[in-house]
Amino acid sequence: MSKGFYNTPIPINEPVKSYLPDSPERKELRKAIDALRSEVIDIPMFIGGKEVRSENRRPISPPHDHKHIIANYHQGDKSHVELAINAAMAAKPDWEALPWEQRASIFLKAAELIAGPYRAKINAATMLGQSKNVFQAEIDSACEMIDFLRFNVYYMTEIYKQQPGSAPGMWNRLEQRPLEGFVFALTPFNFTSIAGNLPSAPAIMGNTVVWKASTTAIYSGHVLMEVFREAGVPDGVINLILVSGPVAGDTIFSHPDFAGIHFTGGTAVFQHIWKTIGQNIASYKSYPRIVGETGGKDFILAHHSADAKEVATAITRGAFEYQGQKCSAASRTYIPDNLWPEVKEYVLQDLKDMTVGPVEDFSNFFNAVIDEKSFDSIAQYIDDAKENKTTSIIAGGGYDKSQGYFVEPTVILTEDPQYVTMCEEIFGPVMTIYVYNANRFEETLELVDSTSPYSLTGAIFSKDRYAIDMATKGLVNAAGNFYINDKPTGAVVGQQPFGGARASGTNDKAGSMINLLRWVSPRTIKETFVPPMDFRYPFMEKD
Repeated sequence: MSKGFYNTPIPINEPVKSYLPDSPERKELRKAIDALRSEVIDIPMFIGGKEVRSENRRPISPPHDHKHIIANYHQGDKSHVELAINAAMAAKPDWEALPWEQRASIFLKAAELIAGPYRAKINAATMLGQSKNVFQAEIDSACEMIDFLRFNVYYMTEIYKQQPGSAPGMWNRLEQRPLEGFVFALTPFNFTSIAGNLPSAPAIMGNTVVWKASTTAIYSGHVLMEVFREAGVPDGVINLILVSGPVAGDTIFSHPDFAGIHFTGGTAVFQHIWKTIGQNIASYKSYPRIVGETGGKDFILAHHSADAKEVATAITRGAFEYQGQKCSAASRTYIPDNLWPEVKEYVLQDLKDMTVGPVEDFSNFFNAVIDEKSFDSIAQYIDDAKENKTTSIIAGGGYDKSQGYFVEPTVILTEDPQYVTMCEEIFGPVMTIYVYNANRFEETLELVDSTSPYSLTGAIFSKDRYAIDMATKGLVNAAGNFYINDKPTGAVVGQQPFGGARASGTNDKAGSMINLLRWVSPRTIKETFVPPMDFRYPFMEKD
């Protein structure tokens, strides 16, 4: 068998297509949307390479058109979780023994499939299933997913290249073993790319995975699974189960071969998972890797020297793209009183021009929230703000779920910097603004840092470099992704590795080598060429 040290292709971020009128990609996407809307597909689980169905079929509808059914999925139970674990463990020996370049080829092919023949389908599935407009789908389900796959393969090779030095007469080597056991990937609804990255990143490093997709992102998850299978991911390496979280957790977190969890979701859920793992720690073969990104209460802080139009654009884009359903979405803003009248005027004008409606109409900037539970929760925050004496709603505030789960882009002005919508994650299109005295910038820095338990993203706007430096230092622990004169969303793989600390997660930085290092267990090997044959050392000789 021939051998070699292989260099994988240097990754470059996938270009974002424009989808301008009459462009080829726009025509192709419209065709894909029409095709998906015109049929009701059957979505099984994928366990050990087989399509697995149950007697419990559940409908899937677009959030912006919840009376229209586009699929039925087969909901599993405990037996399916056990099947998936068994399949992952059965596939593990062959998968981890496969040469790394073969794993690389599979996932590089998956990237090419998404970039080419699957691009329109994965975007259409994300648009319909998760109510994302064309641009938000393109940067997520196409470009970011492609970037995750290409960059992770590259990072894998960089990890393998890192080797220790050797003294004369010996050879030190370092190998990166997959974790001993299976990895559990628990994925969210809001980013198709995250749903694809959470199972594929551990798999790239030689692990086998049990993947539980969010019930509100099963449609795009099904397309991702099609891509993985066509790319050549072997049977049992990634097993997709469609079960409830508690059903999955009860079996997985009590299994002795549980080796780690790759998670994106709610803070309370992640804390419960951590506690459960801790309670079961004595039953595992190894200490499980716990990697999670949870939520955020992401801020924009404007200094009195900032440009009002720049701040306003950051608010409308940062807070209302994908209906605020990003863990990085701006949801609290601190504006000095000298800028507020101008910023307010610009924001209100932006919202006046912002169109709301279904994703099939490409002119709509803003679409529906994910489901009725989310809709009701967001509506309650808005209703409470309407009744509170310290707050006023200066834009939006309306909502309607008769046809789809639509909530207007809403801006709350508060006199209380500790008001609930300044502190709690809403995960919806609600921005709360607090106007501070322009002479109290340093005090406001402390307020920004202490108001929320989260530490995911944040932004400072200023033309004053001393103020930028002060904010960068004063908010050093307030955001894992910190932005200067830019909105706090839109991290790009390979450019801004993503993740936060405090209540926002373990900050293991998706889209970087840091994350992949969590899915391997290193072993050092020392080989001595001519071993000693005398126990005595020179210092033992007599004078």
